[in-house]
Amino acid sequence: MKALSASSDRKAADALLLDAALQSVPYGFCVWSAEFKLVMFNQHYLDIYGFSARRVRKGMTLEAVVKLSSEMGNHPDQSPEEFLRTYKAELLANRGGARSKVRERVAGDRWLETAHAYSPGLGWVVTHEDVTEEIASSEIIQKRKRELERQNIRLDAAVNNISQGLCMYDPKGRLVICNQPYQRIYNLPEHLLKPGTQLDDILGHLFDEGMQAGANREDYIRWRREVIARGEYGKNIHELNGRTIMMQHHPMKDGGWVTTHEDITEQRQQEERIRHLARHDALTQLPNRVQFLEEMAAAEPGLARGEHIAVLCIDLDHFKAVNDTLGHSLGDKLLQQVSARLWGATRENDLLARLGGDEFALLLRGVDNPAEAAAIAERIVKAMANPFTIDGHQLVIGTSVGIAMAPQDGETSEILMKNADLALYKAKNEGRSTYHFFESGMDAAIQKRRTIEAGLRLALAKGELRLVFQPLVGLKENRITCLEALLRWDTADRGTISPTEFIPIAEETGLIVQIGEWVLREACRTAASWPSGVRVAVNLSPVQFKNKRLFETVEAALRDTGLPPTRLELEITESLLLSDNEPTLKTLHKLRALGVRISMDDFGTGYSSLSYLRSFPFDKIKIDRSFMRDLKSKGDSLAIIKAVIGLGQSLGMSTTAEGIETEEQLAAVRDQGCNEVQGFLFSPPIGAQAVADMLAEEMANRPKLRRVS
Repeated sequence: MKALSASSDRKAADALLLDAALQSVPYGFCVWSAEFKLVMFNQHYLDIYGFSARRVRKGMTLEAVVKLSSEMGNHPDQSPEEFLRTYKAELLANRGGARSKVRERVAGDRWLETAHAYSPGLGWVVTHEDVTEEIASSEIIQKRKRELERQNIRLDAAVNNISQGLCMYDPKGRLVICNQPYQRIYNLPEHLLKPGTQLDDILGHLFDEGMQAGANREDYIRWRREVIARGEYGKNIHELNGRTIMMQHHPMKDGGWVTTHEDITEQRQQEERIRHLARHDALTQLPNRVQFLEEMAAAEPGLARGEHIAVLCIDLDHFKAVNDTLGHSLGDKLLQQVSARLWGATRENDLLARLGGDEFALLLRGVDNPAEAAAIAERIVKAMANPFTIDGHQLVIGTSVGIAMAPQDGETSEILMKNADLALYKAKNEGRSTYHFFESGMDAAIQKRRTIEAGLRLALAKGELRLVFQPLVGLKENRITCLEALLRWDTADRGTISPTEFIPIAEETGLIVQIGEWVLREACRTAASWPSGVRVAVNLSPVQFKNKRLFETVEAALRDTGLPPTRLELEITESLLLSDNEPTLKTLHKLRALGVRISMDDFGTGYSSLSYLRSFPFDKIKIDRSFMRDLKSKGDSLAIIKAVIGLGQSLGMSTTAEGIETEEQLAAVRDQGCNEVQGFLFSPPIGAQAVADMLAEEMANRPKLRRVS
């Protein structure tokens, strides 16, 4: 009995010892019998699954424990039946004594690693260890690794896809990294792209390939070393095989550095183009006003040292008429030919510029006396006097030149340009196609022009404009057949201003359109009271044809005054028909269809061409007065008069000779078959009342043609 008691005590002691050992194990522990019943377990097993000690006991079936575990929220990804089936299969598959591991997710988003081994006669010995932190740490590591890989990919993409070349060097001048653009910019061989390559080796290769850095090889390398040693930012522009490259040195705190390299060849070329365009005229490629004034300003200091320069302002004569009638495209071609001729008339060190429109300027350096400037100006005038042939049109324009000498006419660019412009204005007023030097007092002429322009804008409102009429006498009818309406301007403070002074200004400013409409209405109103066989002639400026309402204006004037269209004669100049300007011809044909007569004034001057007579069927040709004036001095004048009259007869156009002042002139044109004459031999321009009296007297004395003094 004592022996039996002692044996029982040992078993109890062994059980206690085993239980104590199980409880000390730092992980969950349990044993499942071959029949899948719980043989033993420790507290960690209960804790790790969240089991209550009251609900778990030895002998429980695996099915009961799995159901309880599911109720506690464990293995949420599977149903109790699925988990039981899977777990049993794993245990049954592991009966060879090997240790098998699996992981499962339990409540609280924790992960357990379950290891089991089969022991014959005992069953499956299972351990359960919480590996949540381990997994988390591993995932963090993997996540960081993946993020690092992504960052490296991004960095590589960023570094190799920027437009600039980039490379990094360590404090010892060894290459750490470089990108693909760096290799492409310098076309570097592969062996110079390896980490550890010395900077001097790369620079030596570049100089061997033709790099120019504004200094020799040794100076450039010395500069780079000094920049590296000072740890300062550095920047350098160098050339390599026709390309311009900007290198920038960026120091780093550890003594190394980063350099960026950018091919700025196109940028430099574009900047050069922009600089060129900013200082050159796009049409003629001559320097423009900006560059011309810069060059003049640069010459100013030399004047104080006794140097001499001359400034020539050059303006084309009659260019506006060409541009208005032939169009801007042909006008541009003309300007290009003009610039070429002007350039050919200058010296090598002269500066020719186009200031704008048809204005040019010439800076003459080293001009010792006015005679040198005059010789160049005369050369320019002669060069421009020769006709230009463009697109089948022969054009004669001419040019006027104003000259200011420095320092006598001014010592600053502003004053010299102003004075040369004043001299140009004088040259134009003296008949154009000439040159003129600046003279003191020229300011007064400019002020006079400005005064005329200002007064002209108010002339209509103030009632200062009036019409006079000069008779045209029909040689066959032996009476007045037409009267030409001529404009006069009477001012209270300056008296009567000549049309030769204010008409050009009216055309330049566009005031001629408004004034011309008044002239047309006033002429029609006056003529409406004349005998039915007498017409009125009104001059039209080419500027008026720019007004799209010209036809409507004429139509309204006839309608409002009651003058029959057949008694209105519109005189136009040849310059209006320099080209087959479709809108102009259309307007002329509409006026002709209305019954209005159209005559060509001043035929034989300017741009005379038989093609102009073919472009429109004129009713009348007026022979310019200059041929009458030269009838004695120039033998060819009579031949021209004869030819024009014969031309008119063959084309069915009547002819009028202007400027008849002597009986000899009258006899000459009568003998050639001229239809009408006009001039002081018969009457100067007279007022409306004098016209009425003249016509009344003529009606009373119709048989005999009289002169009117």
